[in-house]
Amino acid sequence: MPRATDATRIVTVPNLVSTSRVALGFGFLVLDAVPMRLALIAVASLTDFLDGWIARRTHAQSRIGALVDPVADRFFALCVVVGYVAGGQLGVWQAIALMFRDVMSIIGWFVARNVSWLRPITFKARLLGKAVTVLQLITFLVVLLAPSATDALVWFVFLVGVAATVDYTLMLWRERVRN
Repeated sequence: MPRATDATRIVTVPNLVSTSRVALGFGFLVLDAVPMRLALIAVASLTDFLDGWIARRTHAQSRIGALVDPVADRFFALCVVVGYVAGGQLGVWQAIALMFRDVMSIIGWFVARNVSWLRPITFKARLLGKAVTVLQLITFLVVLLAPSATDALVWFVFLVGVAATVDYTLMLWRERVRN
């Protein structure tokens, strides 16, 4: 039986679905018509669900896929937030609040990888982190469909983001002391 090459493990349907969010993010920055942006957010939301579903159903889960998915999520979210700030639909404080969990996750990842007394662990998706992603996507729609509700939703995303950051930090701390 032929051995799978590294390329075949990287180029999987779930990874391609995840990676599509990078193109969708660029599309969001280029296209500013409301119907197009709504469609891009809807497709990105669908791909965020589909990549994991396909990976589980086809047994195509991989370490690279576990990395590609959140990176693609963060990239799409960053593109949307930058597009909204540039277009005046979001203020800088709202952008910071929406991206708080993402920035803290990146900092946490670097700390976990570079602090010598921390034992390396595998980062896994957590319920609160998934909730932040869903709330971000809902907020991106609300900015276009019901702008008056944006402030309240941004605050909610921020608070859930703080809770997710605490949850990830506690998980890292617990894993640090396990043998």
